[in-house]
Amino acid sequence: MRVYIPAVFSMLETLDSTRSMPVRNGWGFAATPELTEFYSSGDQDEIEMIAFDDAALASLRLLAIGDESRFPHRRVVVSVDVEAEGMPDMGDSVVKLAGPISLDDVAAIHVDVQEAEEATKKAIENVDAADLGDEDAELAVGDAQDNYMAFYDPTELPFLIELL
Repeated sequence: MRVYIPAVFSMLETLDSTRSMPVRNGWGFAATPELTEFYSSGDQDEIEMIAFDDAALASLRLLAIGDESRFPHRRVVVSVDVEAEGMPDMGDSVVKLAGPISLDDVAAIHVDVQEAEEATKKAIENVDAADLGDEDAELAVGDAQDNYMAFYDPTELPFLIELL
């Protein structure tokens, strides 16, 4: 199953140095049967994109915690091919992973580009208010979510860490 893991840049550094990355609270996002059923009119790529967007939003929430020092305004999503258990009570796209992910399971790495940092910073400041229904805050979060993230092949991870 393709699972989208919300992350921050320091988690990529761990993945590079140890070939393993913890999954924050074990949660990821995927095109689960529940998500597919909910979006019955969408094709598989569209449904996968919804799960990816959920992971990107969760990455924004991780950044809001303030644990990332090197790139505090760049969302990160790691796409992996692993087994995961659907958790429909938590959300249609939410899955639970058994443990850390291995670099061997990584299919792709996605990172916000520098030009997206300002929108991401504003979204971080507004994510809680957006959850409470503030329309301006929802627009700020939406602006960040509209920014596409750069794609990196797993073999590019050492270069990404060194050159970014």
